[in-house]
Amino acid sequence: MRFDPKLNYLCELASRAQRRTKSSFVEWAVAEALKNVELPEVLEFEDFDNSRHVTISEKSSELWEVDEADRLVALALIAPALLAHDEQLIWKLVKENGYVWKGRYNSSGEWSWETNPSSLIRDRLRENWDKFKGVAAGELPKDQLPNWNRVKSWSGKGSSDDLDDDVPF
Repeated sequence: MRFDPKLNYLCELASRAQRRTKSSFVEWAVAEALKNVELPEVLEFEDFDNSRHVTISEKSSELWEVDEADRLVALALIAPALLAHDEQLIWKLVKENGYVWKGRYNSSGEWSWETNPSSLIRDRLRENWDKFKGVAAGELPKDQLPNWNRVKSWSGKGSSDDLDDDVPF
């Protein structure tokens, strides 16, 4: 890391004062700074009338994931304003792909889902992560993304509400 000469000297003095290496001091200083950096557009409601901004430090355990796909999902769901452009492209593809979401067929027979943490099928996203990244980067065609039955196929034996027609009794 490169500092201007004055900041470098003061950092050196601060690390001596705390009996740390300069790199250890910088790591500590960054951790302390994260307690004051607010996540844009992320509020926590204390009651109906009062809300406050949330810091990166407060959400650190929710934002950090070992797996890259899980990290992007966490960021997209918690602080979407911080997504970089390439991450926005990946997230758009993920949100629009019904294969990676739990859902149901609506009254029109179309697969529908909500983009929330409990609806995501994380194993499917992880298995196809490189495809989502490749399509977002323009390295793969969109038809490489996983498919799902967008429209429910009806057997034609009865009404759409009569799902027990194929069960022999």
